[in-house]
Amino acid sequence: MGSVTTGPATGLPVRRYEAGDEAAVLSLVNADRITGQPETTPAMLAEALAGRSPIDSGWWAELDAPVTDVVHKPAGTVLGVVSYAVRPSDDTGFVLWLHGHEDPAVVGALIDHALAALGRQRTVSAFEFASALSLGLEGLPAGHRPVTRAGLEAAGFSGRNLWRYMHAGLPIAGLPHASSLTVRDCEEPPGKRLEMRDGGELLAEATIGRPVAGIGVLWWISVTPAARGRGLGQSLLGSSLHLLQGLGAREVILFVDDDAPADDPERSRAAANRMYDRTGLAQVDRLFSFSRRP
Repeated sequence: MGSVTTGPATGLPVRRYEAGDEAAVLSLVNADRITGQPETTPAMLAEALAGRSPIDSGWWAELDAPVTDVVHKPAGTVLGVVSYAVRPSDDTGFVLWLHGHEDPAVVGALIDHALAALGRQRTVSAFEFASALSLGLEGLPAGHRPVTRAGLEAAGFSGRNLWRYMHAGLPIAGLPHASSLTVRDCEEPPGKRLEMRDGGELLAEATIGRPVAGIGVLWWISVTPAARGRGLGQSLLGSSLHLLQGLGAREVILFVDDDAPADDPERSRAAANRMYDRTGLAQVDRLFSFSRRP
């Protein structure tokens, strides 16, 4: 993946990202921002360019240094940006993030260029894990970015519908709170872990993220099979949202990995989804990851 001097098959010129592209690239990223996401800042962009992320940091550590390129007009105006890398352990390529104002020609050029740079005879994944550009978007919000999804599928990628992405304003009235709760700090995801125990036995747990620009994340709630049906999830949800509000959150987002098989009760999120829907959390989009085999 050496220096880029020629454009992809569409004829749009492409080159390496330069420091002077920061404002244009931030504008591209923020044009794709969806409900519940903070505005991407220069510091967040710098982390993404360096191949670091506070979420999924272990996955990022396995990659070679990412390459970030921009598609531009002949006069120099930046039209789109794509970042990609290779994982040496299994030689898999990754399209880490891309933005092109949902313009079909630009998005197609970005995907075509990334595949050419990574090598079309290599397995390539796209939107596989969260970047520092977002607050934990581990996938492409396919409903809000249909052109990007269509461009990936046209290039031979297959999509996987993995996450339900939800949002609500705070406070949410009428929720019970847990009567006995242990709260401690956690580093990844950065935030706090809440535990409900009976003696030494863990009954239920939740993890929340430290608010960013007034937006908190409820990463997950889990109730052990033996403790289900007792309302613990609802009270833990109430306590989690109350704690987030105390930390300065005015909004909350939630990711639900409800892609489990219907015959797998251990992983089923059906009850959790019903609880979130009753609470008033609204689905914003579905998050998709993509893969392409040679």
